[in-house]
Amino acid sequence: MHDNRFLSLRLDPASSVSEDVGTTMRRIEGREWWLWSSAISLTILLSLGIASFALPALLSGVDSFSAFFLDRAVRGLLGLVLLFDVYVVYEQVQIRRIRHEFADQLYKLAVVDPLTGLFNRRYIEHRLEGEVDRCQRYRSSLTMVLFDLDGFKQVNDQHGHAVGDDVLKIFAERLKKATRGADIVSRYGGDEFMALLTDCGPDGVQCVLKRLNGIRVAAGESTVGLGFSVGWADYSVGESIEEFLKRVDAVLYVDKRRPKSLVDLSGASE
Repeated sequence: MHDNRFLSLRLDPASSVSEDVGTTMRRIEGREWWLWSSAISLTILLSLGIASFALPALLSGVDSFSAFFLDRAVRGLLGLVLLFDVYVVYEQVQIRRIRHEFADQLYKLAVVDPLTGLFNRRYIEHRLEGEVDRCQRYRSSLTMVLFDLDGFKQVNDQHGHAVGDDVLKIFAERLKKATRGADIVSRYGGDEFMALLTDCGPDGVQCVLKRLNGIRVAAGESTVGLGFSVGWADYSVGESIEEFLKRVDAVLYVDKRRPKSLVDLSGASE
């Protein structure tokens, strides 16, 4: 059930992040190419400069007049070397800064959903493995909650993908605020979200769900009432991650099949 809904995930934001990463890589490569080419060019110029002053003096014998100009030339060349060293340090600092930005972009691309800013499916599945290991080792509790937005396709069809994106972003923001800092929330698929709640009893789950009620999203001159289906369960020590996911997904499926009150897109309840 997840795989089909995951196909509806829009790829434009991810493509934008990929373009940013490519731009950063080109910036790093460009600066490094310029740094190395400048170093090679300056080395050649310094060698030619020293040779142009030193060789005539060596061949003809050095008098006091030639020695004066040779000393000035060597001092000038050393000054150029010093300036170039300062330039190299500056460029290395800039390259280091760009590399840090690049690492941040790669991290976001790997673990963060670019549209909502929540963790993505890959990351939370990785964390789920760690949390399950922790439960089995310390016999601590772990609650998985799956959310599926109701009527999301209808919102996209009637109001366009821009409003659909706003729906996803607003729900993601509310979900993040409704959970604790120790909890992990993610966009699990196209209109599906997952939360991993550590050491959270049934009352805590109900508190999270209450904080998500009454969400409305502007859609031109009207508003969209945002409802959702939910399924949740506590991890049972000894069961596999697949079994845990299947069990929570079954509860979600039952809730999706349950009749619900409709919310008129203009804002009036039926």
